[in-house]
Amino acid sequence: MRIGQSVDIHPLKERRELVLGGVKIDHSKGLDGHSDADVLVHAVAESILGALALGDLGTHFPDTDPKYKGIASIRLLEHVYVLMKEQGYRIGNVDATIMAERPKMAPHIFSMRKNLASALHCQVDQISVKATRGEKLGFVGREEGITSLCVCLLEEVQ
Repeated sequence: MRIGQSVDIHPLKERRELVLGGVKIDHSKGLDGHSDADVLVHAVAESILGALALGDLGTHFPDTDPKYKGIASIRLLEHVYVLMKEQGYRIGNVDATIMAERPKMAPHIFSMRKNLASALHCQVDQISVKATRGEKLGFVGREEGITSLCVCLLEEVQ
């Protein structure tokens, strides 16, 4: 078994679409970044890369490469799945948390879990996504950005 963990942070910006877990969420701001800036997917992907000791997202998908400009992060996660499979591992489980003051995440959580499970070729019950608010504290509470944390367990394929 291997364990990986990651944190991803992106600022909120006007005139950007908010995408979390591959789900487009109606909100007045979206996350700023080279890709769609999906902090949830980034944290999941990077936790898997970390568990495999394969570096970080920037190593595999540099923000200086125009082919990744605006890309859906779920596509990047699909590539990370291929790397994981090539290394002889599969998902044991993923446990992720989104930290966002607004909007409410509860209506979107199951769709996020389904998208992640699909990209990682595992069951939805192997994917946990939770959300919490910043309680008006820090950059999350002031609605300046959103962050996501993730821990994953990978199992060696026998």
